[in-house]
Amino acid sequence: MFSPWRLAAGLTLWALGSAAWTQASAAQLVRVGAAHFPPYTVRPEQGADTGLLPQLLEALNAEQTDYQFVLVPTSIPRRFRDFEQGRVDMAVFENPLWGWQEIAHTSVDMGLEDAEIFVAQRQAGRDQSYFADLTGKRLAVFSGYHYAFANFNPDPKNMAERFNATLTYSHDSNLLMVARGRADIALITRSYLSDFMVRNASMARQFLVSERIDQVYHHYALLRPKAPITGEAFSALLKGLRDNGQMLKIFEPYRIDVTPLP
Repeated sequence: MFSPWRLAAGLTLWALGSAAWTQASAAQLVRVGAAHFPPYTVRPEQGADTGLLPQLLEALNAEQTDYQFVLVPTSIPRRFRDFEQGRVDMAVFENPLWGWQEIAHTSVDMGLEDAEIFVAQRQAGRDQSYFADLTGKRLAVFSGYHYAFANFNPDPKNMAERFNATLTYSHDSNLLMVARGRADIALITRSYLSDFMVRNASMARQFLVSERIDQVYHHYALLRPKAPITGEAFSALLKGLRDNGQMLKIFEPYRIDVTPLP
């Protein structure tokens, strides 16, 4: 039996659904490059949604409806080309000095700091002086990373020949090489080491961690010139996450400092 009330209810639901669809479709799509950089991004090319970047984008999407941030898998060496060709609109957890000097972009200070530290096997009589001189020591490093001790030159041949370095794509592998005596020192991001120690508490006492810092990672977001979001708008969104406590909630457990912004 025809019911005008049922028709009205149906039209109301249709209108609400249409409004929601219109609102979602009106959001500007912002494609964020995701290269394997644990614990920030973990194997995005395999469809993994773990890491700090997915958490950050989820918080950004929940904060507002003007933009929809999505991950686009890339790689450390390919991210420059993807950025220049417009395949991605934004690169995050970056530094303008890491090969971006000749690429047009807008930088946004994310107010996040991490550090690269040295890790060796704990042995009797070994102390912090062990890290003072890298000469003659076998290093385990992450391929493609820009290290201060190497003058930020990530070329694999340079790393292998000048610094006796073994290059891998796994911090876990580098730490295990140290634990097994196959490398003398591994270069590890402080955030990753913090996570590793939680996951492998039984191994923690095997490692001597340096007070010496290779470099401080002061993280920026880099936006291409024709990105659908401006630097000012993205900075305002990050401020919103700082103000509501989301930045601390995401990054503090990994010993990533949420620093004051100018």
